[in-house]
Amino acid sequence: MPRVARAPFFCAPVGSWPRPPALVRALRERRQGRMDDETFGRLADEAVRAAVAAQEAAGIDVVTDGEQRRDNFLAFVAEKLDGVAMMTVAELLPHLEDKAAFEEVLGTLDVPAFALTNPVATGPIRRRKPLAGDEVAYLGTLTQRPIKVALPGPYLLTRAMWVEALSRHAYPDRESLAEDVVRILREEIAELKARGVAIVQLDEPVFTEVVFTQRHAHRTFMCGALTQRMEAEQELAWAVDLVNRTVSGLTGDDTWLAVHICRGNWSTQEDLLLSGAWDPLVPYLEALAVDQLVLECATERAGSLETLKALPQHLGIGVVNPRTPQVERPESIVERIARLTDAVPPERIALNPDCGFGTFAQRPMNGPEVAQAKLAAMAAARDTLRARWA
Repeated sequence: MPRVARAPFFCAPVGSWPRPPALVRALRERRQGRMDDETFGRLADEAVRAAVAAQEAAGIDVVTDGEQRRDNFLAFVAEKLDGVAMMTVAELLPHLEDKAAFEEVLGTLDVPAFALTNPVATGPIRRRKPLAGDEVAYLGTLTQRPIKVALPGPYLLTRAMWVEALSRHAYPDRESLAEDVVRILREEIAELKARGVAIVQLDEPVFTEVVFTQRHAHRTFMCGALTQRMEAEQELAWAVDLVNRTVSGLTGDDTWLAVHICRGNWSTQEDLLLSGAWDPLVPYLEALAVDQLVLECATERAGSLETLKALPQHLGIGVVNPRTPQVERPESIVERIARLTDAVPPERIALNPDCGFGTFAQRPMNGPEVAQAKLAAMAAARDTLRARWA
């Protein structure tokens, strides 16, 4: 299986791709026990083929399976792990510490509590089956391009899965749950490396939730993360430690380990999403012992690229916004990236969307046509950048 492209300005998706309506229905029917795994698998295979074909037609360098088999980028782990239950936010509300405040946030963000699901640790957790093994096995039969797999990061998983009233008999605190989360992710990463996956990406969007929620509320529905115990500095230091423990001894070879951080992907309304420059997060980003950072940068809410120039990792720069219908002009992408190259060499820059195009199965940000056009704009910008810096 091909490894990650080492050429400058390579293009890669973040992870998810819009699911076709038939697959969205199939996901729901399987969850309700009205569709068997074999029938669902055939529909999912068809959707993956379409997602890969669209990515290849757009001309990008690294592909994913579009996370077509997942209900969302986080909750899918419930069916792969023992000791984890899939619960809707409506089912979780009675068990939360501050139910009223959380309901108020859901109302503000127009997130239906009955429609979104969250994995919850209800007993000791262990892998029943690989988290992404079936995805990689099938994807490898469809493409000759390097493959990327996204997994929920250890901080996101721990925050999402530890609900005190439901988890405390197995895990008295978040820290004890985190030990098992790190172990499980390390097992998964080792297997994905052995399969020849080019990039394994840990999704950690809650880093920005810790810093930027105060302008909206004390807590948001940031990717299902329900608990925060410490002040922001302590919380972020703990999050960095979890990531570094997860990747320790696994970086620095042909499989890159990446961390993706955005500002939320639950709405197309920019004013509902988290806003703030990267500056307060830079010390924590610098401390992440990963090969690549994949960062939201295409929106004005993310501030200037100047802040990122000092980071030591390979940078996956978000250059298209998956939430807007307007397709970015390749010339504009080139102009933005050119501002980085006085301090960051081209071989340390990749082009990415800000986030996935279909984070939640029933709430895609755009349709596949727009998503493909945005990837094609990235690829056109890559070609111009490579010609300029040849």
